[in-house]
Amino acid sequence: MNIPVTFYSYFKDLTGINQATIEVSEGSTIGQLMSTVFERYPKMRSMERSTLIAVGVEYQDQTYILKPGDDVSLFPPVQGG
Repeated sequence: MNIPVTFYSYFKDLTGINQATIEVSEGSTIGQLMSTVFERYPKMRSMERSTLIAVGVEYQDQTYILKPGDDVSLFPPVQGG
């Protein structure tokens, strides 16, 4: 199953792209998808514990089971001032 992953803010700089398609097996979790993201884009690993992950318009955790048609968005932590 192919899952589109969109990188926002400085994640675009870390990956060098705006969007990627990540292939995962049926029944894969976001955690498994993120393992592939970190393998493919090692600079993202430094953000492993602070990445905000959304599927569609809802934030999800690492245990969310991906479904065909899901779109994943990755955001850096929000900072205010």
